[in-house]
Amino acid sequence: MRPRCMLASMLVMAGLGSASSVASAQVPRPKAPPPPALPAPARGLPTAAEVRALGDTFVAVAEKTSPAVVQIDVTVSSGDSSAGRWFRADATTRGMGSGVIFSADGAILTNNHVIEDARAINVRLKDGRTLSARVAGRDPATDLAVLRVDATNLPVATFADSDAARVGEWVVAIGSPFGLGHTVTTGVLSAKGRGGVGMNAIEDYLQTDASINPGNSGGPLVNLDGQVLGINTMIVSKGQGIGLAVPSNIARRVATQILKTGRVMRAWIGIGIQDLTPQLAAEIPSAPTAGALVNTVVAGGPAQKAHLEPGDIVTKIGARTIADAQDVIRELFLHDDGEVLAMEVIRSGKRYQTKVTLEAKSETSPPALPVERKASSPQGLGITLRDVDGDGGSTLAQIVAVSPDSPADRAGLKRGDVVLEADFARLPSSSDVQKAAQDGRLLLRVRRDKATFYTAVR
Repeated sequence: MRPRCMLASMLVMAGLGSASSVASAQVPRPKAPPPPALPAPARGLPTAAEVRALGDTFVAVAEKTSPAVVQIDVTVSSGDSSAGRWFRADATTRGMGSGVIFSADGAILTNNHVIEDARAINVRLKDGRTLSARVAGRDPATDLAVLRVDATNLPVATFADSDAARVGEWVVAIGSPFGLGHTVTTGVLSAKGRGGVGMNAIEDYLQTDASINPGNSGGPLVNLDGQVLGINTMIVSKGQGIGLAVPSNIARRVATQILKTGRVMRAWIGIGIQDLTPQLAAEIPSAPTAGALVNTVVAGGPAQKAHLEPGDIVTKIGARTIADAQDVIRELFLHDDGEVLAMEVIRSGKRYQTKVTLEAKSETSPPALPVERKASSPQGLGITLRDVDGDGGSTLAQIVAVSPDSPADRAGLKRGDVVLEADFARLPSSSDVQKAAQDGRLLLRVRRDKATFYTAVR
């Protein structure tokens, strides 16, 4: 204490103030930390107004997008001539698909599997009209197809950038599950970039828990702005709440190419690739933890010209980091032949850069569907009739022959069917049916065994 007192006296005599003031000037005391903020009070349940606002958002999405969604009725001949085939989805499927209007002049985007093996395709619009559709083109590799109907000024869906979609955001699925037209279900975007399902050559799916059922295929998955994020394609039957959709960026590209050229052209670099699994990486010196392993290089192809070799590990193409083989397929799909892409590969632990010039891939067009084939009987509707005795002494028209791939065949008519009505005229004779068919279209009510049904022939 003594030295401290002597120093204080010296400081006072030197006119520097008291020891306490100097001490505070020379050795400032640390400020006490501010007290911690009180935790925010726990938020209660959403208010009724907030719940109504969310509900109004879903209503707005449905009202905006539903007019551009169509129900697709497909007639598929299974070769089953029994009466019950008209009530089974595997014989004549009606209302088991959906689609979204892509352009105001009648282009409709849907799934390829919706129209596969179709003999007749009809599209039902939101305004109640039913129009005959033809196939503009299809791409089995992405399970997409484009239909055409003769109509103009149709409501058109707006497509979003699926790459910008965020996992966890609200989404809405619109379609015709089990033929229940314009059904709206909600959920969230569960994941992006799903692949490896093994259903199609190109897989880059959006995953959602919005309820999707048979008949939703081809319909849109939309965001809360009413913009199409994807085309609903399939459900994972072993689980619940797992639906997959083709991203809008892929769907839009496919539809645009089909409408422009009638087919989809894909770029090619001439390599075979596989996932770099942990087991493979453990055996390759200095291998990265992810990438696509090149197992084949086609002689004379773009990859060989870019000096790629089997054993190279592709880690980047352009701006995309490559995690697996599916990433390479996804990235190449988004580019055209003639484009030059920068590639990053790892070879023997060293990282290399190269550039590859994409070339057009030679692909055969998918085979024509029955609905695309020319009718074997170009004149008439393709049916041969005879008169048979009906109840009470009446005369009825019975079908004795149906020309393959004719309008009658595509409408599902079979040898032995009895015509009960032709364009609402009851109990017509063969000549009555022929007169009704002179305008090239016919609405028939037909009896087959113990079943009765309507069908349209055009």
